[in-house]
Formats: sequence, structure tokens, C-alpha cells
Amino acid sequence: MSTDVNTTSEQQDDTGGAPPTGYRRLLARVGGLGPIAIKFNLLLILLALVVIGSMLSPAFLTTRNLLNLLQQSSVLGVMAMGMTFVILAKQIDLSVGSMSAFGGITVAWFMAAGYGVVPSLLLATAGGALLGMTMGGLSARLGLPSFIVSLAGLVSIRGLTFLVSDIPIGGLPASFVWLGGRIGPVPMMGIVFIIVTIVCGLVLRFTVFGEYVYATGGNEEAARLSGVPTRLIITGVFVISGSLAAFSGVLRTAWLTVGQPQAGEGMELDAIAAVVLGGTSLFGGRGGVFGTFIAVLLLSVLRNVFNLIGLGSFAQMVATGIILVAAIVVNTQVLQRSGA
Repeated sequence: MSTDVNTTSEQQDDTGGAPPTGYRRLLARVGGLGPIAIKFNLLLILLALVVIGSMLSPAFLTTRNLLNLLQQSSVLGVMAMGMTFVILAKQIDLSVGSMSAFGGITVAWFMAAGYGVVPSLLLATAGGALLGMTMGGLSARLGLPSFIVSLAGLVSIRGLTFLVSDIPIGGLPASFVWLGGRIGPVPMMGIVFIIVTIVCGLVLRFTVFGEYVYATGGNEEAARLSGVPTRLIITGVFVISGSLAAFSGVLRTAWLTVGQPQAGEGMELDAIAAVVLGGTSLFGGRGGVFGTFIAVLLLSVLRNVFNLIGLGSFAQMVATGIILVAAIVVNTQVLQRSGA
């Protein structure tokens, strides 16, 4: 009899007055969701916005609206993929908005001059790659800050775009406009955006170049001493950024069926915001394209929700800025607490 009493007493001492076993198990299960919330915090924010949007309008969760959101995200998304490479290498590219306009007007100019669709597309994208290589080379070889070099690129490439044509160029062939159309209900641009994301993710994860990008961004001097060709890597990420920015302009031209020299103004800020919001560190060496992909969709959904509640364009700018800062702060805190 005394043994039973002692056993019960020992059990009470072990728990230290803790809640009942069932309650502790529930707490353990909830606590076990912590790593999931840390890993997929941005995705959870996106899902929360989707729920809010569906509550505001029954049309929000329709297939048509979701596919439209994917299409609207594609131009910024393709541009942001290139920006992800640049920021991972601890660089910055402020020229992507102007580069997008350059690609869009150049592809239209080539087709208007009688070149075929494929040659025009390749020449416009190659032009972006060449300009990107020039900026990356200046930054890497001469040791110039990429902020200054790309700021000069922002201005000069915009001027070059207007030299190509200072008026919109239309009358584009149907075989090109198809790129901005749909396969059934699915937008071609959305498919391209997803393919570009997958390819960029594979390059970063499974290639030596991707490994070197992370190494260069994490510690450029240590990477150089370890045999990493850091100058070549920096030049390479600018080539990728320039080509994808120009290609995003090609997509916009196909979508709108007209090349516009003033297109893409301010998009460099949206691209940087998407990359940072997606968890890529501005100090380089950490992040990836999956987070950027989710962040681009999040920004599109956010704007869609604002439109549903009738928020004016100027108020949207203010609200978007506040939400972006708050989301980035939360994301940074979560990553720091997770030890990432």
C-alpha cells in the first residue's frame, strides 16, 4: 500500500506540477509545427492572403483569376530570377527595369525590320546578356561597386532603348504574339515563368557555377583564395540578370502586342523587393529561387486583394511598402531564430 503511495508521489514530483499528459502531448505537437512554419513561412503568408481574397470576392479562387495572377506575375518573376543570382553573389543590379524595356523594344524593332521571330527573340536576349556582361565586367575587373555601375546602366540603357525607337512598335506577327497568349486556359507566360524558375533552381543547386555563386556571396575573399574565379562569377551573374531582364521585356511585348520604350520603369525595385522578401540575403550567400517565386506570387495576390477592397493606387503604394517592410522583418527574425 505504501509502495503505491510513494510511486504516485514520485510521478507528481517528476511532472513538477506540469499540465496533464494529454495537454503536454498537444503542446508538443503544436511545437513540432515550428520548423514547418519556419521553413514555409512565406508560403503560409501567401495562403493567408489567398484566404482573405476568397473572403472578399467569390471570384478570387476561380481558375480564371488564379491563371490571370500567374500571367501578371510572369514578367516580374522572370526578371526577379536573374536578380536572385546577382544578390546571391552579394551584388545589386538596378538596370533590370531599363533592360526589360530594351529587350521589349529591340525584339519588336528586329521583327519590324524583317527578321524572323526566333532570330529577333535571340538577338534581343543576347543584347541584354551583352549589356549585363559589360556591367558585370566593369564591376568585377575594375572593382567598381555594382550599385554605381548598374545605376549608370539604368540611365544609359533607358537612353539606348529610346534610341532604338522613341515610339511604340506594333504590328507584330501572330507567331510571336502567341508567346503572350494561352494554351487552353493556361497562359504561355506562366509556363515560361515556371520553366525559368526550375532551370535557375537546378543551376544553383546542382552545378559548380551555382556553388561558386553561393561561395562568392558568402565570402568573396575566402572564395577567391580557395580557387573560385570570383570575377568570372560576378560577371556571369550579371549576364544571367541582363539576359533574363531582356527576355522579360520580350514576354511583355508578346503579351501587350506592342513594344514600348517607356515600359519597366521602377521594376528594378519590385524585383529587389521580391528577392529579399523571398528570403535571399542582401549580404549574399543565402537564399534561392523558390522563395523568390513565392514572393512574386505574393506581391501579385497582394495587389489583387487591394483592388478587391477598392484601395486607390497611391494608397496601394503606401500599404505595399509597409507590408513589405513588415514581412521582411518577420522573415528575417524567423530565419535568425531558426539558425539559418
